[in-house]
Amino acid sequence: MNILRATKTLPVLAAGLLLVSGCGSTSSSSGGAYPRDRELRLDQMQVLGSHNSYHIQPKPALFSLLLAFSEPLARSFEYTHLPLEEQFATQGIRQIELDVFADPVGGLYANRAGQRAATGNGVSGIPALDEPGLKVLHVQDIDFESTCATLVECLTNVRRWSDANPGHAPVMILIEAKDEAIPDPVNLGFVTPLPIDAAQLDELDAEIRSVFPPEKLITPDDARGDHDTLEQAVLANGWPTLGESRGKVLFCLDNGGDKKATYTAGHPSLRGRVLFTSAEPGEDEAAFVKLNDPIADGARIRELVSRGFIVRTRADADTLEARSGDTAMRDAALASGAQFVSTDYPVPNPDFGTDYFVEIPGGTPARCNPVSAPADCTSLDIENPAALR
Repeated sequence: MNILRATKTLPVLAAGLLLVSGCGSTSSSSGGAYPRDRELRLDQMQVLGSHNSYHIQPKPALFSLLLAFSEPLARSFEYTHLPLEEQFATQGIRQIELDVFADPVGGLYANRAGQRAATGNGVSGIPALDEPGLKVLHVQDIDFESTCATLVECLTNVRRWSDANPGHAPVMILIEAKDEAIPDPVNLGFVTPLPIDAAQLDELDAEIRSVFPPEKLITPDDARGDHDTLEQAVLANGWPTLGESRGKVLFCLDNGGDKKATYTAGHPSLRGRVLFTSAEPGEDEAAFVKLNDPIADGARIRELVSRGFIVRTRADADTLEARSGDTAMRDAALASGAQFVSTDYPVPNPDFGTDYFVEIPGGTPARCNPVSAPADCTSLDIENPAALR
């Protein structure tokens, strides 16, 4: 790393002189550390993400009950993430995923049936769960432990870290809107989620905007620019540059189907919306594509990335790779060029004994995209840990 820094001395000095003269090429937040910020684009990076980034493994009493009921189900919950700010600071995470449930009155998720069955007391003891607003959890009543109970709380934690580290590479936040009822075979009284309808999707936009002002967001309108559609912008290299994106966040919607249709209705090419939606090439809103199997879809991911689309994929799923130590999916994800590679294990789980974990090659928070970035790009052009603040 010292050699890389030394070779960059002259261009960094030149960038500093340009800034003094009023013609600098870097964003004001980068402090002159990124002389290629006007050249490199958001889609030319690759960063590490965490899956269900808020998630904490169920507590022992409930976990034992789940094991007795369904060992495969319980084992799929066996992972715990650090609080979001710590993931950013210590694990190099630059993409997170949050699951949200509608709760416009408040209290819908404050009393947990699984906890009640395991301990005799289902009361959460978390005041924020009694308040109106979108709640963050994995599966109601059985897998609900979270480092942040509400969407606003989670996003406030992201905003706090971002404001303290304005030179960071853009962070993507993937949102899954959930309303699926789960089977209740022994009548424990599981909550039936409220439908995620147009009003709740509008609330999702509103809660995001309540935390992040326009200057901190990268929205579909920003990416579209003067083009008629998002796809036209993407195919014309329309993603914002790193200089325009540094210190900001963008949001993507995990859902397809009816929820995607409802979110896009009345918003052609996502005009006025906050979140990008996963869309196939040929659709007006095509800019972001979710492809979770980098082994089966590796060639397609590379093709999409080479054309300018951004892609999220996964390095592992359901704890399987971490238990077996199989790195095939991880290696395929990193090689695919997907800009956002998500894992449950940015560090090994010592209970599994495999030492399986995922990091961006080179050990920095981000690297130049192996498919779309220029050959002479270096990881320090994307994010230099020494220049975050």
